Amino acid sequence: MAKKISGKQRIKFRTRKRISGTADVPRLSVFRSNKYIYCQLIDDVSGQTLASADSKSVGNNDSKITSAAEVGKAIAEKAKSKNVSQVVFDRGGNLYHGRIKALADAARESGLQF
Repeated sequence: MAKKISGKQRIKFRTRKRISGTADVPRLSVFRSNKYIYCQLIDDVSGQTLASADSKSVGNNDSKITSAAEVGKAIAEKAKSKNVSQVVFDRGGNLYHGRIKALADAARESGLQF
């Protein structure tokens, strides 16, 4: 009996085949739930998380898009403190729209390159 994989999960697997992070250029992985948004800088070679940020810790509850932008700024500041200026963006199977786009744009404006 074959198991079905959801469309988002299939897109996520397809993307992860091609995207990998290193210590110099880590992977910026984004997870979006209904209420919050989380992101991590991951070194896939050693399997370590270098930095993380989420909308729970940012504390801005105006709207989901503004809190996602705050998370993007926070992860960019943490990346600068770790001497990381370039990342590979992993949207985690989500469409590049709305909160994902707000996080990415804020991270770019704060100095991350991807």
